[in-house]
Amino acid sequence: MNSKEAFIKIYSRESVKEDLADGVTSEVDTDSKSSHQQEDSTQLQTLTAASIKRVKEGVAAASDRAVRQIIEETLNRLEAINQGDSEPRANSGLRRVVMRSLIHSFFKVRVEHLERIPQQPAILAVNHLHHIDPLLLLAELPTQPHYYILGDARTLYNKWWKRFILGFAGGVIPLERVWKEEVAVMEAAKAGRQDLVELATAIKQTVPTGENIHTLRQIDRIILAILARGDGMILFPEGRLGTAEGKLHLPLKRGTLIYALRAGVPIIPVALIGTHDLYLGKELTIRVGEPLHFAQTTRPKRQEVVVALETLQDAMLALLPTNYQEPTGAKLLSSFLNHMLW
Repeated sequence: MNSKEAFIKIYSRESVKEDLADGVTSEVDTDSKSSHQQEDSTQLQTLTAASIKRVKEGVAAASDRAVRQIIEETLNRLEAINQGDSEPRANSGLRRVVMRSLIHSFFKVRVEHLERIPQQPAILAVNHLHHIDPLLLLAELPTQPHYYILGDARTLYNKWWKRFILGFAGGVIPLERVWKEEVAVMEAAKAGRQDLVELATAIKQTVPTGENIHTLRQIDRIILAILARGDGMILFPEGRLGTAEGKLHLPLKRGTLIYALRAGVPIIPVALIGTHDLYLGKELTIRVGEPLHFAQTTRPKRQEVVVALETLQDAMLALLPTNYQEPTGAKLLSSFLNHMLW
């Protein structure tokens, strides 16, 4: 193989990673990976006992045979959609009733402009503040089309009761990736935190990086098949949890746009407000924006994606509050509600 052929092979491999994972994972994006690493390195001085505990639980989940098995089985079952197989899943109406009963037991929910969500295949592009966000959305979204969520596999399946509920409800595409807390632990170990060396080694040996091309291609086929058969997707284009109300973690990843352009479906910008810090009785808001329509193309050009991404970013920012003020007073069950979905 000459040098030119080698370059083409490497470039093609990186292009596949970007096209399949950009906007879906937070660690594979080659354009902004260095900026994420710089940001994560700022956490070296702020690693808390709680975040280290979460990392330990994450490493345990990564090595749990039950977690590994359900991820593999779920992806294989979803990919069978391509061959025309039906996916066993709960009725959309039943799923919504169950989720609403759960959410409304703890919170007040306000939904604005739900009528803007079309009764046709679409991608909802949503800001992401808390692990409860997918449940909140499924509790309030229309039952048609049937919406699927791409979510962090270990967060979804690290508890037996989560595996039981999601096994019943369906509608979840598990994604494996390295957490920002895990990156911070590895950076801290490199910087001299001897108490974290063993944990950092376990992360490297156990936690999938999210860069497996076979799995990324599999997820790509699943998402496009879901949209092609008339169902919808919920994606979080920030690629990670946000850190503050009214803010977006920028730049947004391109995956949401790439899927919309390739499938020829509209993108519906959605803002979640109030979910960053939870407590009993708090008001949570879902604010739906106007649908964004783009011309369909099987191979989106970079400039097309850049322009569309700017449009999406502006639309999402316009939905977020510019002067959000966290309510004061007693915050009952705050610790429990903020950590029960870890």
